[in-house]
This record gives sequence, C-alpha cells and structure tokens, in this order.
Amino acid sequence: MAELEILTYPNPILLAKAQAVARVSSPIQRLAHSMLQTMHAASGIGLAAPQVGVEKRVIVVDVGEDPLVLVNPTIAAAEGKKLGLEGCLSYLTW
Repeated sequence: MAELEILTYPNPILLAKAQAVARVSSPIQRLAHSMLQTMHAASGIGLAAPQVGVEKRVIVVDVGEDPLVLVNPTIAAAEGKKLGLEGCLSYLTW
C-alpha cells in the first residue's frame, strides 16, 4: 500500500463532518492499511481518514501495542481535562 498525503490546516476537508462507513469493505481495509503506513512514516500515533482527504469515519491508532483501526467510533463518556503537547499531524506549528 502507498503512503497518503496528510492534509494540513486550514484545508476545508478537515473541518467537514465525516460520513459513517456503511460496511467494512475491501476499500476501507486498504484505506486503513495505507493510513497506518502513513501514520508510522510521519512518526504519529493516530490518524483520521479526513486527514488524508477521505471524508469517512475511520481512525487508526498505535500507542505501542497492537495498532487499532476504529470504524464509526463514538465517544461514550468523557470527564476531566488533560494538558499536554499537541501531536496532530494536520496542525503544523513550525
């Protein structure tokens, strides 16, 4: 699979609401694989499909154990705040 181009802010795709994935098809599986390669090549730990120009609800995450592929994820609960460094691959600060 090929590495994908990571879009950077203020690209309008990054501001749009991503569409739900109806079925985890072969193209979605290939997308997730390419996203993992792209994320690793950029030394990232997470990447969402809109960041590579695909307006779908697909996210890949790798924090050192087995990589995760999340399709149509939802936030069930949240509490508190955490302050830390920003690591978003689409928001360049230099």
